[in-house]
Amino acid sequence: MELNDKYEIVVGLEVHAQLMTQTKAFSSDPYTYGTSPNTQVSPQNLAHPGTLPKPNFKSVELALKMGIACNCDIHERTHFARKNYFYADLPKGYQITQFTSPICTGGYVAIKDEEGKEKRISLDKIIMEEDSGKSIHDLDPFASLIDLNRAGVPLIEIVSNPDIRLPEEAGQYLTEIRQMVRYLDICDGNMEEGSLRCDANVSVRLRGSAALNTRCEIKNLNSIRNVQRAIAAEAKRQMELVESGGTVTNDTRGFDAVKGETYPMRSKELANDYRYFPEPDIPPVVVTQNEIKAIASKMPELPKALMARLIKDYGLSEYDAAVITSEKEYALYYQGILEHTRHYKAAANWLNGPIRSWLNENAIELDKITISPTQIGELIQLTEENKISFSTASQKVFPELVSKSYSGSVESLVKEMNLLQVDDDDMILQLIQEVLAQYPDKVAEYKGGKKGVLGLFMGDIMKKSQGKADPKKTNKLLIVALEN
Repeated sequence: MELNDKYEIVVGLEVHAQLMTQTKAFSSDPYTYGTSPNTQVSPQNLAHPGTLPKPNFKSVELALKMGIACNCDIHERTHFARKNYFYADLPKGYQITQFTSPICTGGYVAIKDEEGKEKRISLDKIIMEEDSGKSIHDLDPFASLIDLNRAGVPLIEIVSNPDIRLPEEAGQYLTEIRQMVRYLDICDGNMEEGSLRCDANVSVRLRGSAALNTRCEIKNLNSIRNVQRAIAAEAKRQMELVESGGTVTNDTRGFDAVKGETYPMRSKELANDYRYFPEPDIPPVVVTQNEIKAIASKMPELPKALMARLIKDYGLSEYDAAVITSEKEYALYYQGILEHTRHYKAAANWLNGPIRSWLNENAIELDKITISPTQIGELIQLTEENKISFSTASQKVFPELVSKSYSGSVESLVKEMNLLQVDDDDMILQLIQEVLAQYPDKVAEYKGGKKGVLGLFMGDIMKKSQGKADPKKTNKLLIVALEN
């Protein structure tokens, strides 16, 4: 029997999202990723004598947004606590967090199971806390370097219950979280830069068992793919360990992405090791139902709701809707196109086709593209009105628009490029006769039942017209000419 058939994986995830605020959680220090080490730290952030923490209320608003989006219970009165431990990246010797009094509890994130049905990953809590500094181990062969710029940056920690059973489910869950924080402007979701980080708690049990066995925590996973790989590797290690008669110990582990293996870092701390006690310098956080409702009223449409609306109201396929809603920038761009055209499917085809291809080929993000949603809307209208063909629009006009910052109307550019379709029956018929005269043998084949040669005739006619002959009209006139 395969180990995966004998054992079941049990996973809970802890996701840390850096909040998009102008200052840190409890000081006026700014934070910008990539600045010189230890240049964004102040005495207040280091808890020097005589300094006091001052809460950043924007971080409370962002935490509430995430709680509302995840259908959590919002607690109107919560408080911060000190989590005490001594490590070089924690300059104060303690972290301000909400372990004992979360602002949000319960709730869920919906994913799809192996059969494509909705599965809800329930949440334990969402808490507010501050980040630690960054330890750098690869610049000096003899020492670890510490950059305290990140220390004090506001975070929310989203803690799931152990409802995840497959590495792929963990990937889906993280993708949903990443989409939500981006749509809500809570966090930029950049795992490579560390603004979204994930720790995975992994254990295994015999299939059919309800026990929650000893788990190991894998720290600081920096991509969705590595989260899935780390879970699979750790589950395999634990299964093999149990099969050989060993015992899983409650360790904190890292993941070696090159070897595809987890490795021990230290024994896992327990809550009492941190000596939590209420933060004496920060009053309780109090939010009212009216404040919660006001925040909820300003929240944008979330990805799942938007995807459902695109399918229901606009008739898009599930695939098209999923691609459009995968990134907030794509969803906004698509809705921008629809301000200039009601051809919903054509707008999706442009975004998921020529635009995405061009972005991939040039390795740039959507916000760097020079063609506007307005111009795409104009292109769609021109093709729907048969003023240009889709091939002309995508292969000639689109490249011109993306290579230059063109401020005029798209129709003006099409006229400048002499690309307006020819709608003159006499001229199209003349081109048809010229092409058919070149291929008497192929004409005979067509009349003998070989209809596939129609493409050859159409190709030559379009070449002769420099792509300006109306394809639909040309196709109809060509068939009439061949049938006579």
